[in-house]
Amino acid sequence: MQHQRLSASQRVSTNTTGGPDAVHAGDNQVIHPWEAFGSYGNNRRTIIERGEGVYLYDTDGNALIDGPGGMWCVNVGHGRREIADAAAEQMTRLAYCSPWSLTTGPAAELGQRLTALAPGDLNHVFFTASGSAAIDSALRFVMFYNNVRGRPEKKHIITRRDAYHGSTYLSASVSGKGRDKSWFDFETDTVHFVSSPNPYRRPDGMSVETFCDQRIAELEATIEEVGAERVAAFVAEPILASGGVIVPPPGYHRKCLEICRRHDVLYISDEVVTAFGRLGHMFASADVFDIQPDIITTAKGITSGYIPLGAVFLSDRLVADISGDKSNDAIFTNGFTYSGHPVACAAALANLDIIEREGLLEHVREIGPYFQQRLAELRDLPIVGDVRGMGLVGCVECEIDSTTHDALERDYAIGNRIDAHCQELGLLVRPFVNMCVMSPPLTITREQIDDLVGILRTGIERATNDLRREGIF
Repeated sequence: MQHQRLSASQRVSTNTTGGPDAVHAGDNQVIHPWEAFGSYGNNRRTIIERGEGVYLYDTDGNALIDGPGGMWCVNVGHGRREIADAAAEQMTRLAYCSPWSLTTGPAAELGQRLTALAPGDLNHVFFTASGSAAIDSALRFVMFYNNVRGRPEKKHIITRRDAYHGSTYLSASVSGKGRDKSWFDFETDTVHFVSSPNPYRRPDGMSVETFCDQRIAELEATIEEVGAERVAAFVAEPILASGGVIVPPPGYHRKCLEICRRHDVLYISDEVVTAFGRLGHMFASADVFDIQPDIITTAKGITSGYIPLGAVFLSDRLVADISGDKSNDAIFTNGFTYSGHPVACAAALANLDIIEREGLLEHVREIGPYFQQRLAELRDLPIVGDVRGMGLVGCVECEIDSTTHDALERDYAIGNRIDAHCQELGLLVRPFVNMCVMSPPLTITREQIDDLVGILRTGIERATNDLRREGIF
């Protein structure tokens, strides 16, 4: 699919006081995530007016396939009236009440429903307003847990390079994307990084099995070096999403869990991206990767991005270890004004209804292999180095050899050109420098996948021609 133009009667007014020009002017005062201050105030970003299904529509009437699914989150697709109606009805009845000593029907119902869906004994849930806050709360709980148990020295966290866990101080500290570390300060004394489990980056001639064994050995060696009595938790995304959709080798997570169990290290599975259908299951930890974590963190697909909400799931064992006579009268002084917000919880309940009623988990399990197959066909393009993914999440990594540009400049040259060409053709991609990441709504059809991959192919081809003309490739 290329451009789809809307008639004037189909368009939705963006700003009743000035239209798109007024929005662009106002946007110059808005600091966006990952803002480049060298160009701050001079950007003219695309203005999105509305969404429907897998499409977003800009103010020029162009239909754009939402390749990234928002930010990995629009699982049930755009324009779902059921979620909007549930939120509006709840807002009219009760927009807010304090979660400190009170509760609401939506929060209680959602808690019961989610813990019934969560794997194993993860029967306790703490609500946040984001994935970053969920990771932050999980880490704070681990510290609280060990303090209550009389182990104040057991506070060190092991995480991985290429990982992304959020933008709060703690969640950013355990994130391992090197290019995100510039210009900021982080907790360093108690955070330790092990290598990324990216099979594409393994040494030439090394088998995937040997590569996996090396990564597992490194985890155990790091625990032993720091001291098992000091290591509190290992935090890991099942698939390293923002690191470039890195799918670890088969058995990697199971072996990591075994190491953690052996050394009394808690396993935190960061399912902010992978939960609620992205891999064809409500949760990926047990159903896809055969692990039973001590803690799971989620957000994004819990409401399909319609309203902010996150959640931390805790095991029966952890809660029992610090409850009743074992509590030392300790209070978990961690919480947020919007924990268990009734409107967000109502939206989440409607979102779960759609996932279950429409069989979206089954749909992903059926169509996911086709999505991966079509993306893999892009390997024949000269600048495509790797294609990887699982379910409805994928990454096309592009590489070129160049002696006239440094690596970062070269990689940005690839991603920016692919992004521009694809948007012109009717596809939003999310370029991570030289990587094109895809996580479309779970409702996507085979025909729409064909459109997505066809546009991405043309975009990469046009970008390649640009690079050749400019002498970069």
